[in-house]
Amino acid sequence: MKELAISLSRMLLSWLVIQTLVALAFLWTLKTHHKNSLPDEQLPKTAVILCLRGSDPFLPNCLESLLQQNYPRYDLKIIIDNREDPAWKIASETIAALGATNVQISPLSIRRYNCSLKCSSIVQAVSELDESYKVVALVDADAVVHPSWLRELVSPLADPTVGATTGNRWYLPTGKYWGSLVRYFWNSSAVVQMSLYRIPWGGSLALKTDVIYETELLERWARSYADDTIIPKVLANYGFQLKFVPSLLILNCEECNLPRLFDWMKRQMLSSRLYHPQWWAVIADALQTVLLPNLLLVLSIAALWTQQWDTATLAFASYGSYIVALLLLAIALEIGAKPIIQHNAKVKTKLSPATIIRMLFGIPLTHWFYGLALLLSFWMPKVTWRGVTYQIKGPWHIRLIQYRPYQKLDQPIDSKVSL
Repeated sequence: MKELAISLSRMLLSWLVIQTLVALAFLWTLKTHHKNSLPDEQLPKTAVILCLRGSDPFLPNCLESLLQQNYPRYDLKIIIDNREDPAWKIASETIAALGATNVQISPLSIRRYNCSLKCSSIVQAVSELDESYKVVALVDADAVVHPSWLRELVSPLADPTVGATTGNRWYLPTGKYWGSLVRYFWNSSAVVQMSLYRIPWGGSLALKTDVIYETELLERWARSYADDTIIPKVLANYGFQLKFVPSLLILNCEECNLPRLFDWMKRQMLSSRLYHPQWWAVIADALQTVLLPNLLLVLSIAALWTQQWDTATLAFASYGSYIVALLLLAIALEIGAKPIIQHNAKVKTKLSPATIIRMLFGIPLTHWFYGLALLLSFWMPKVTWRGVTYQIKGPWHIRLIQYRPYQKLDQPIDSKVSL
């Protein structure tokens, strides 16, 4: 048993070195990135598409930020699932209060039954655009963006080899729910991986209109569950690149309890399983990040039970050291992202000693939830999100099997909890 503990400890140490190098590379990217924003006369006319179902916690803030962009020619196209949706009233009132004229609200007129509602909305919005729009930007209702967001997102598209650009979200580690903390850990790791594999986030994403039609992306969206994870492989098939813009880390201040977190993680894993071009790498990462340390934890308990004190001490010391090392990496990532977050969101975050202690216990919790969500994602014939149920038979065999309009009663009791 002791030999097994030594072997697992060495493997875990090797994996920690790899994780550290990848995290350092990401931090270097954040530190060395320089904004190259185009002047007004070179910025193409852009359509910003926002698809809504339900009233997200900070929807008014999201709308205000989108309508106050430092960008010369853009229009906000809002597609709302149903006129009865509570988001319709909020959007209408916010637009009226701002007196905005570059915005259009439309209901989802064609509810496709072989893709997600969001993909249906995107297809509708893009199909209705005229030829003057050279760029399409997708944004989610949980993104409260800064004034230069659209300019920074669109500017790299001036490179003819770049077909799409993306930012990513960043959560607060100081939420009151354990689910918020677990989501923070999981997402910070995911942001690093998405940067490494060039996987976009649909909440902050821009594509050249010509690229959308050249790659037949509209037809793919019309048969897809996810709107973003499918993009890298499609672009690569046509010789285009996807560029991650480090300055576009968007702070998300929403809360999340554990039940909602678990459903969210399963949906994320399902999307990755269906469309991630390096799905095998996701599995390999999970095996080493989740399985290795927990094998050592189980081994330490077994050694204690059989009174093998040396083995128990070695196994638990290795496990504890790994958890502490991950905590230090998380703190380093938080410090690295902090200047961007504070510049974009004007929100100051501080890791108090109490928060750091919670983070220490949150890491094993994240591993357990992540591992279980990944495992269950292999057997998800159906998925329900915001009251809509889809049947999943394959990446391009999606079926909407249960639908009803979103209602105000569907909103969480806590107004800051994610839908």
